Amino acid sequence: MLAESGDCAGRSGAFPTGPGAGIGANADIGEWWRPFRNTGGVAVVYVDLTPDPARERAAFALLDSAEQCRWRNYRHPGTRRRFALCRGALRAILGRRLGCRNEELAFGLSEREKPFALVQGSPASISFNVSHSGKHGLIAVASGGRLGIDVEERATRHDLDGPIADVLGPEERLEVAAARGDGKLHLFFLIWTIKEALIKAVGAGHAIDVAGFQAPAEMRRGAPAALFRFPHLPDASWRVENLGNENFAAALAWEMAPVDPDAWPPAGSDSGSKLQLQGPS
Repeated sequence: MLAESGDCAGRSGAFPTGPGAGIGANADIGEWWRPFRNTGGVAVVYVDLTPDPARERAAFALLDSAEQCRWRNYRHPGTRRRFALCRGALRAILGRRLGCRNEELAFGLSEREKPFALVQGSPASISFNVSHSGKHGLIAVASGGRLGIDVEERATRHDLDGPIADVLGPEERLEVAAARGDGKLHLFFLIWTIKEALIKAVGAGHAIDVAGFQAPAEMRRGAPAALFRFPHLPDASWRVENLGNENFAAALAWEMAPVDPDAWPPAGSDSGSKLQLQGPS
């Protein structure tokens, strides 16, 4: 078990000071996260990632020294904003669920480099997964088991043909090619988020060929949820749910079969395997 850490060598400065600096979320600022969906024992929370200096200062104040160091290592303001707001919300959510103070909560890294929660130095019985894209963030939390979540803004792309070839299986490519208008973009992002959520839930990252398996056919045809099994992991059953709306595409995946704690450490991630279909923020 490793502790998350940051290396601030060569970096300087802190979060900009000013009115509201150094405070947590309060009645004046409000929480930038809210309940989004509860399904199958998994709570999904929406995180508002629109620029807001007061909220960003409040989120930064919730971070521990290693996380603040990590924040400083990000060069792009958008990356800093999304990290602070998502990690600050995650800390608040986990603290409430676990009944601990913010300073008692930390994060460790498993051998697969997946973060998991620690309370006063001991692993907590909770699973979480985090995803963000543009102005939208989603956090999934459950009492245990493997889970993954993904959210993507449906940005119009001029180079969609490349990602289609890299990510989609044969039937999926035909279906996307046959779709017309906005339906093509919506179907592509639906499949993309389903696959990303499943890969993050398994925790295998790039060890899985994303074009080597296909999203559940019934979901590609409009069903809101389905059960899924990886071809190479037939003993594990996954529940997949479409969380998308008019603002973004999103999917949630969680394991239905019992988890072997010796084979899989407590699950949780704020990065995942990202399929790298979009450029830098």
